[in-house]
Amino acid sequence: MVVLFALRRFATNVPLSRAMAPLTIPLNDGKRIPWLGFGTGTALYGKDASSAVRIAIANGIVHLDGAQMYGNEESLGEGIASAGKSRSELFVTTKLDKLPAGKTVRDTLLESLKKLKLDYVDLFLIHMPIHHQGRLKSVWKQFEELQKEGLAKSIGVSNFRIKDLEEILEVATVIPAVNQIEYHPYVYKAAKPLLELHKKHNIVTTSYGGLTPVVRHKGGPIDPVLSSIRERLEKDTGKKVSEGQVLGLWLRSQGIPEITTSSKEDRIKEYVATQSLPDLKPEEVKAINEAGSKVHHRAFCTWFDN
Repeated sequence: MVVLFALRRFATNVPLSRAMAPLTIPLNDGKRIPWLGFGTGTALYGKDASSAVRIAIANGIVHLDGAQMYGNEESLGEGIASAGKSRSELFVTTKLDKLPAGKTVRDTLLESLKKLKLDYVDLFLIHMPIHHQGRLKSVWKQFEELQKEGLAKSIGVSNFRIKDLEEILEVATVIPAVNQIEYHPYVYKAAKPLLELHKKHNIVTTSYGGLTPVVRHKGGPIDPVLSSIRERLEKDTGKKVSEGQVLGLWLRSQGIPEITTSSKEDRIKEYVATQSLPDLKPEEVKAINEAGSKVHHRAFCTWFDN
């Protein structure tokens, strides 16, 4: 059996379950979130996601990450329905967009559930704190009520900076289960204080844009480090390994779920295969951290550094 995750050597200290697929991580509300998530943003933003979602589920992905902002919740729901997977086996996320005038958070979630053809979501997130300036506390209290009602099993946030989290924590009776942020080695150094706050409140950091060093910012100091680790893994496992998979293993070593996407089945299979690869060595994780810290590159939400 593969050695337990290197996660135990890191500050998160949360156990991942790998006895059965998929790998999962515990949340602070007693639920568990699958480590690998398939997102319907970026490449699928505003597009019909039904086929890609169906392919993802067929290849073993059960964590599906949508959003009102993406404009494709209906096709996400169609993909879920056509996949034939039981609801209890799936973990479905959606996110609150800007709150339309005259509507409550509950109104928007009911609309999302209708589009998704679901009775509840497993995770409901505030997508952007900047969309609710001056109202974050009120919005969060509405989220807490939706969890009580059972319309969202877990609640959390996305793209929240320290000041945004501190604002809602002033009134929260439910601590956000996750904060989904852009997270990869080129924002590792900048994200340290935020991740410390997550650790303090047992909030799971979830990563989107995790492949940025290999798809959006090639030629940086991390390239030779990833290449060297990839070669070591290929030699040890006898399998073809990509540098993107090495980045996935880096996230896994920290107990951070990876949200990624693709319309190509071979790429989806590659993501799934990452789950069965062995852990990175501590010195490899350290090498990635150090190389990533030499550059700061944020591909999304550039306001996040303000």
